[in-house]
Amino acid sequence: MTGLATADDARLPSDGGPPSAGEAPWEQYRRELTAYCYRMLGSSADAEDAVQDTMVRAWKGYDRFEGRSALRSWLYRIATNVCLTMLDSRNRRARPMDMGPVGSAGGDLKPPLPETTWIEPVPDERIMPTAGDPADVAVSRESVRLAFVAALQHLPPRQRVVLILREVLQWRAAEVAELLDTSVASVNSALQRARATLAENDIEESPGAVEEMDEAHTELLAKYADAFQRYDMAALVALLHEDVVMSMPPYPLWLRGPEEVRAWMLGRGAECEGSRLVPVSANGMPGFAQYRRDPGGEGWFAWALQVLEITDGRITGLNSFLDVETLFPMWGLDTRLDAQGRPVTV
Repeated sequence: MTGLATADDARLPSDGGPPSAGEAPWEQYRRELTAYCYRMLGSSADAEDAVQDTMVRAWKGYDRFEGRSALRSWLYRIATNVCLTMLDSRNRRARPMDMGPVGSAGGDLKPPLPETTWIEPVPDERIMPTAGDPADVAVSRESVRLAFVAALQHLPPRQRVVLILREVLQWRAAEVAELLDTSVASVNSALQRARATLAENDIEESPGAVEEMDEAHTELLAKYADAFQRYDMAALVALLHEDVVMSMPPYPLWLRGPEEVRAWMLGRGAECEGSRLVPVSANGMPGFAQYRRDPGGEGWFAWALQVLEITDGRITGLNSFLDVETLFPMWGLDTRLDAQGRPVTV
């Protein structure tokens, strides 16, 4: 896990003016800043907006950057201020499991809630490092999983900053204090309060392990895709953990257990029969873009972005995000497939 770069790691060019967009040295930090803003905001779209605002401010503030601190720390200061401003007037984002008690497949389906209610998934390619120490890559994967990002939203914004920088990115207390223009004692106090808040809510203060994708996981995903596309519920349920949780934002309903999942799939979810799945990766986890068969014609239409959580060789989380108009473009996915399963660009 890495903290601040040294002051010599990256300097802005001293040519008397701001660099062009193509040569801006802060572009090399876009991916890690997106991951940071995503942890802060719980929204992939908001994180993109925050990073873009950060880059614009960096370009405009070039003349005020004197190279006395690392470029990375300067950018994190800007990104932090952007995120704190964005959070001033917003409620925390959550998962359906945070909204109320477990439901049942045969129960009432409450109306969908606004998009701003929910933790959104994020494409791996926008937040995950493409190279580096395997341990650092593992931490990156663990610290963007849906459950951990949702846990962070329980914290007041400044405590969120402190916990992410200290526990996830491993910054020193003095570095965080400098970024927030406060004292080391204040940073340590904020970290203690953040840990206490998470403990009160029975939430781990540090990201938990995400299982590495290996041959067994690849086989599990292939079996899942095959069972789902054949709509073989016996085969699909056999892949689920006994405590599997299923959720479908923007609906607040969530279900627990293989039999509830089966009942939903064969009941209200029966229209998913005949779906096509396209592999994706999100939040350091595997998933699929789900296309439902078009009942009025040939082909399929975008229905959900599925993100799967896996533990001990079984699927423990089935997260289907239905806001395809927002999410599919982030993965470069078309919203329709033709009769041969080929993308249809609209």
